[in-house]
Amino acid sequence: MTLILPGCALLFGLILLVWSADRFVDGAAATAQYAGMPPLLIGMVVIGFGTSAPELVVSAVSALQGNPGLALGNAYGSNISNIALILGLTALISPITVKSGVLRKELPILLGVTALGATLLLDLTLSRLDSWILLLVFTVLMGWSIWHGLRHRQDSLGTDVDEMLDENIMSRRSAFIWLIAGIVLLVISSRILVWGAVEIARGFGVSDLIIGLTVVAIGTSLPELASALAATRKGEHDLAIGNVIGSNMFNTLAVVGLAGAIRPMEIGAEVLYRDTLLMGLLTVALFLVRADKDGEKKISRIDGLLLLTIYLGYSGYLIAKVFGVA
Repeated sequence: MTLILPGCALLFGLILLVWSADRFVDGAAATAQYAGMPPLLIGMVVIGFGTSAPELVVSAVSALQGNPGLALGNAYGSNISNIALILGLTALISPITVKSGVLRKELPILLGVTALGATLLLDLTLSRLDSWILLLVFTVLMGWSIWHGLRHRQDSLGTDVDEMLDENIMSRRSAFIWLIAGIVLLVISSRILVWGAVEIARGFGVSDLIIGLTVVAIGTSLPELASALAATRKGEHDLAIGNVIGSNMFNTLAVVGLAGAIRPMEIGAEVLYRDTLLMGLLTVALFLVRADKDGEKKISRIDGLLLLTIYLGYSGYLIAKVFGVA
């Protein structure tokens, strides 16, 4: 079989995946609004889950079809893309202000979650016990976030989500239709994407892990990229970096946890010393942002260029391995 059909399937699957995720978020948010859910919870739960739905569904489908490497590569590759590619590209367009609260609370939690994920993989296996630990930590963090959010209802997130809901109002019937259609299309597009990715991996004689770390990871990170660029254009830097931090937590805990719970997997040592290590170093690098002349901590254009260079170097190395150069 030539790689033309799998390549077309991969491209079509990615496009349909991103489009259906957007439709799912709109339908789910409107349905939750009609059900009386507070805007803050819609933002934290519905939209938060929705932007990470591509990674979750692709990894679940990959695990169910016996391709756990693609599931793990998708999750960790998306995390690397979120920091190095998305924040790098966004900062290159407009420097991103990092408030002290992010450095004190959210980033340490993300670093702890990343360290937990790496620790559980030290034996080069992701067992069901490991996966349930990840899912339990995710549940605890999600519960705490909801509880904390309800205690601070004046949080700006509620206002932003309220404005978004007002702009995207749809009828109750349309909301329910898009909610169901979005879920169905997410599954269908994921199956098409996974099939194309696996066939391409077989055609080039490489592991599905590499395909997951590169093409699939970039494709499933497109919602985060769109959100970050839109937030930056509006000057909402907190939303841009907060979306990346939240997505990385979700990928490390929920996406990897769900994939491992469906199908435990053995991993190669390179996942630890290459992919997990780089993911951890990029997370640590976010603590090292410098203050500008006004005393604000910012991911500058130079930092953005450095992040993009790291991402291009990493991707170039993976591609070189595919063609036997590295």
